[in-house]
Amino acid sequence: MAKPILFPLLFITTAVFLGFFISSAESRPPFACDPRNGLTRSLKFCRANLPIHVRARDLIGRLTLAEKIRLLVNNAAAVPRLGIQGYEWWSEALHGVSNVGPGTKFGGAFPGATSFPQVITSAASFNESLWEQIGRVVSDEARAMYNGGMAGLTYWSPNVNIFRDPRWGRGQETPGEDPVLAGKYAANYVRGLQSPTGIRLKVAACCKHYTAYDLDNWNGVDRYHFNARVSKQDLADTYDVPFKSCVVEGKVASVMCSYNQVNGKPTCADPDLLKGTIRGQWGLSGYIVSDCDSVGVMYDTQHFTSTPEESAAAAIKAGLDLDCGPFLAIHTDLAVRRGLLAEADVDLALANTITIQMRLGMFDGEPSAQPYGNLGPRDVCTPAHQQLALEAARQGIVLLKNSGSLPLSTARHRTVAVIGPNSDVTVTMIGNYAGVACGYTSPLQGISRYARTIHQAGCSDVACDTNNLFGAAEIAAHEADATVLVMGLDQSIEAEFRDRVGLLLPGRQQELVSRVARASRGPTVLVLMSGGPIDVSFAKNDPRVSAIIWAGYPGQAGGTAIADVLFGTTNPGGKLPMTWYPQDYVAKVPMTNMGIRPSRGYPGRTYRFYKGPVVFPFGHGLSYTSFKHSLALAPTDLSVLLDTNLFATKNYSTLSSNAIRVKHAKCDLLSSLFHIDVENTGNMDGTHTLLVFSTPPAGQKWSPNKQLIGFHRVHVIAGSKQRVKINIHACKHLSVVDEFGIRRIPMGSHSLHIGDLKHSISLQANLEGIKV
Repeated sequence: MAKPILFPLLFITTAVFLGFFISSAESRPPFACDPRNGLTRSLKFCRANLPIHVRARDLIGRLTLAEKIRLLVNNAAAVPRLGIQGYEWWSEALHGVSNVGPGTKFGGAFPGATSFPQVITSAASFNESLWEQIGRVVSDEARAMYNGGMAGLTYWSPNVNIFRDPRWGRGQETPGEDPVLAGKYAANYVRGLQSPTGIRLKVAACCKHYTAYDLDNWNGVDRYHFNARVSKQDLADTYDVPFKSCVVEGKVASVMCSYNQVNGKPTCADPDLLKGTIRGQWGLSGYIVSDCDSVGVMYDTQHFTSTPEESAAAAIKAGLDLDCGPFLAIHTDLAVRRGLLAEADVDLALANTITIQMRLGMFDGEPSAQPYGNLGPRDVCTPAHQQLALEAARQGIVLLKNSGSLPLSTARHRTVAVIGPNSDVTVTMIGNYAGVACGYTSPLQGISRYARTIHQAGCSDVACDTNNLFGAAEIAAHEADATVLVMGLDQSIEAEFRDRVGLLLPGRQQELVSRVARASRGPTVLVLMSGGPIDVSFAKNDPRVSAIIWAGYPGQAGGTAIADVLFGTTNPGGKLPMTWYPQDYVAKVPMTNMGIRPSRGYPGRTYRFYKGPVVFPFGHGLSYTSFKHSLALAPTDLSVLLDTNLFATKNYSTLSSNAIRVKHAKCDLLSSLFHIDVENTGNMDGTHTLLVFSTPPAGQKWSPNKQLIGFHRVHVIAGSKQRVKINIHACKHLSVVDEFGIRRIPMGSHSLHIGDLKHSISLQANLEGIKV
């Protein structure tokens, strides 16, 4: 999502026309149903004791068509005669309350908010409870700012698109390349943000950008013109998985459709995607919103219809409820007058948005008398919240290489040379879609708490165009007991609408690393800040670079977390949520090819299908201790029960290719509990991320090499063991998607991979006790 760029003047004048404003007062007056307003307080839609659908229907029935149309856009107009204020729907909370959208502002009693690590870094923790906890903190701060008149209650976060191509500038915003990981992140973060009590919500989350959106601007192709050609198999098996999890498991309040087309249709005007899948199959109870100006893009850039009113009608009839941008406010009236759209279609869209506003308590009168009404400035940037930001950064840091030099010792490494363009950064650490942080600790500041530091930037910025600062960096490394190089990327290299050209370190960074490593008197540690993977094969293979750490974009406390890992206060336990490819991979794979599976001359994507060489694999991450796995309880076979009605209706396709359709199996009875003992065989307490993969039976051409089916993060004291219980569910975890987009459970021997362990479980079809 981006700030509207296609109609800048029109957007501004429309905002004025719609009467949009955000109050900057210290406390927010009621959005509607002010108990002091005798003209509105007795209206039916103001009665909080009535069912919400009754209240919403009553309100919509009181609106004129002109009033309705001005509620179809993000800067919704006030309806003064009904006591309803204008409302800005667009706020962001990707990893902390953000001021990217116009609905949120910082200042006065709210100078900043807790800025957690960028999503790709938090994803590396593989910690579901952490993701939900972060969401709860972010929504506490969001509610506090809403109560103070500085924010909205509808947040267009999280971004759950699959990180398909390592060059994508927005990959940093996502939970990575694996659909199961992305889905679990989505559901947990949404649950934390929304913190539902019954049907009531603390804030409303939004999963974006639906669907198959992961190209912004590459090689002359941009997201406004791109038609993503996607097979039914890849759509069901990969691209749609996190969105389904968001809706079905997370109960998200909103889904955002994307700029691009999918198989020739704009996603925001495709009834099969919006009404059919999101609302029909998955059961969304909420609203569908466009990415900003994407309805305008549909007409002006993609030329999907011959007139603007036809585009407005197509979007609303497909299931779009809200437009981020002015397009629907301008063109819906003519669409109705020309008979392209019925007023009832507008009513249906408003029912979905107004219902969410009512679930948020916006029609319940005085905010201070409502749940969360007591939250205020004292609940933002609290010590506990900032401590959680630090803990999240620690959990997300990944140790990629260690030849034994880490952790550093405060006794032996009293002087540390801290070098690199990211060595003393602050804003770089919070990535994009961030707000104003409570405060920052840079890597240099963090390391300075452990040792005396000698600082040299080495490069004036991450572009590192010249080597004129290299000499001073080499001298610093030679004088110190240890050297830490903090290198990598920032938003000038990877960002929204800025996809990367290649995977190498920018400019002359690699030269700086190699020269400093040669000059260093002590161990040399390379710390990388980035959202996407970097080909650092040179450092991986250089014995003078003794350790490599990936910190992602670690948030406001990133410097402290990095230093804690370097000196062993924290034993790293993060794992890579995406594959790190070599540079030559991208030469073989155009970003415009959406295929996940390999084909002739095309190597495929992600660890699930790509079999070629990698710099570091998905799930890679080292520790300062060692762990051993053993199976305490591991079933070896599972009987897959079928519904007897299948054969009564002669549905023989159930058993095609020796694989049962998931919807035809009795899924409630198809789970097995595995007990896995994790033993810490080293000398340091540590947290281990247990990853469980499955490989389906051989001969299934439409199956992945392996797929993640579960993960669990467990803390194990040195010399002890912990038992982890993981439930393997055949329908969820052992199924695959065929070429027609149908999810099936292959019969036969499935292999489970748990660390260095391999275990087989045999599945056999069973019709009421008769094996098939």
